[in-house]
Amino acid sequence: MELINVAIVEDDPTIQSSLIQSVNLYPAMSLVFAAGSVEAALESLSEISTTEIDVLVLDIGLPGMNGLDALPHIKKLHPGLDVIMLTTYDDSDKIFQALCNGAQSYISKKTPLKMIMEAIFTVHRGGSYMSPSIARKLIDHIGKKAPQPKMKHLSDRQTDIVKALSEGLSYKMIAVDLDLSIDTVRFHIKKIYKILEVNSKLEVVNIYRNKANSK
Repeated sequence: MELINVAIVEDDPTIQSSLIQSVNLYPAMSLVFAAGSVEAALESLSEISTTEIDVLVLDIGLPGMNGLDALPHIKKLHPGLDVIMLTTYDDSDKIFQALCNGAQSYISKKTPLKMIMEAIFTVHRGGSYMSPSIARKLIDHIGKKAPQPKMKHLSDRQTDIVKALSEGLSYKMIAVDLDLSIDTVRFHIKKIYKILEVNSKLEVVNIYRNKANSK
């Protein structure tokens, strides 16, 4: 059975409590720790192995070191850790900085708890999740500022998957259309992220569309 080890860094007691309760409602999730500051979280992360934690839900506006500045330190301790930024900030520069620093998702605190839990499942399975308003800001920001890596290094199969992503297909639908297992699709998508040097599906889709429009 799938088991996702989750940690939470959030200084608001009410929000932290709600997140903890939500995680505990899911048999497929296990809470590793909850902290109210980056400093406390880094101490906990330094004491556990990389196999003991899968997903970190991280606030930006924290006392002491903020979540954005913490990302490089967190990734140094646990390079493979999936990080979901949960924040009130929807500034495009902060969104882009978080993703460039290694976050897999960026979610507004206005997002319903059920959707935040779905985001945890999504990133653990190799995907990314964005609140709709944040996704739009990210796409606009990437289109203006982000460098556009070439797609020529993708295999034909990986290019087919990118095309399907640009058409809005889910992983399950891509697996059916390309006669692949969903785990194979996830494997290819992780490889695509590395080849294109990106951190999210939105960046992949934007690169593909920009290339198509330039022809």
